[in-house]
Amino acid sequence: MQIAPFGVELWLNEFEDSARLNLAETSISALSLREFFELTGLGDSALDELLDARLSYGAIPGSERIRTAISGLYENVTPDLVTLAHGTIGANHLAHLVLTDAGDHVISFSPSYDQHAAIAESIGAEVTVLPLLPENGYLPNLQELREAVRPSTKLICLTNPNNPTGTLMDAAMMAEVVGIARSVDAYILCDEVYRGVEAPGVEPVPSVADLYEKGIATSGLSKAFSLPGLRVGWAVIPKNLKAQFADQRDYSIISVGVLDDLLGALAIEHHEVLLERSRSILNRNRAVVEQWLENEPRASWVKPDAGSAALLKIEAPVDDRTFAIGLLEQTGVLLTPGSAFGVPEHYRLGYTCSEETLREGLAEISGYLDQLG
Repeated sequence: MQIAPFGVELWLNEFEDSARLNLAETSISALSLREFFELTGLGDSALDELLDARLSYGAIPGSERIRTAISGLYENVTPDLVTLAHGTIGANHLAHLVLTDAGDHVISFSPSYDQHAAIAESIGAEVTVLPLLPENGYLPNLQELREAVRPSTKLICLTNPNNPTGTLMDAAMMAEVVGIARSVDAYILCDEVYRGVEAPGVEPVPSVADLYEKGIATSGLSKAFSLPGLRVGWAVIPKNLKAQFADQRDYSIISVGVLDDLLGALAIEHHEVLLERSRSILNRNRAVVEQWLENEPRASWVKPDAGSAALLKIEAPVDDRTFAIGLLEQTGVLLTPGSAFGVPEHYRLGYTCSEETLREGLAEISGYLDQLG
């Protein structure tokens, strides 16, 4: 089994630790444990729960508490349809292993998260990758999708909100995608890890798990919940896949860990306050980027609808990887070059760090562009 190198993770693994100003990180300003307890008002009661937790494996499929809390994030999901994993990345991996066989046809999009094409290709599936173009607001061309599906199409893979562009398929578009999938009896895997932090005026979109009987929604605590250090992710699955997901889990993770399970349950039980904090950071920093773009003619974006990432286009006299390495070496600012997503001359911007980091980082980008001439 050969798998393509994971471009984004290779970049971050090589350069993230050396960044002074990290504008590549797409988690929303991660909380400390103290901040988490203070924000949620949990205080000593949560600390007592942690101190009393017995460090066994815990419930192998995840505690009833956390699966009940997760199911409450959806309209029509029961706890038994929630499968825990190590982060959203683990939930996506499980889904691909369960759903994809050699010879299947899988549809993905680009730019998107590398998992949603590379894993299927490594298994031996035939993968059709449809482009997301700036002139379409980085949204799928539904006619291209209709023409791409076939009787052998097993799976359509989405990220909504999209990573790396931050664009969001609205409810009407999602209904169209569901109709296309249903026409060939295909599953939809929708990575929804950025769901819940929409820009002002942008309507939240129902989860694919609430829209389609063959929809699999994946998510986790790393992005919108600001808790990437808790390696808690999940897949919401159709009933007919429960046994297959359980079998794959048994070969990979056993359990997510009793402390992660407990802290994850506490986070989801207080999701309103966590997401409100995240939306506040997103909206404040989005305005900072918009102000910078007004004064920086060499940079532009398709305005993101949701999530913590956006795709910047920067006019520079060198290729995007050379620019990103030079920027890091000269200023300490880290961006992710778009070539890691198959979009050269663009850069993924994680704009939900501290406001001070963002302002200084954007100013350094302009200064570096001045230096390049």
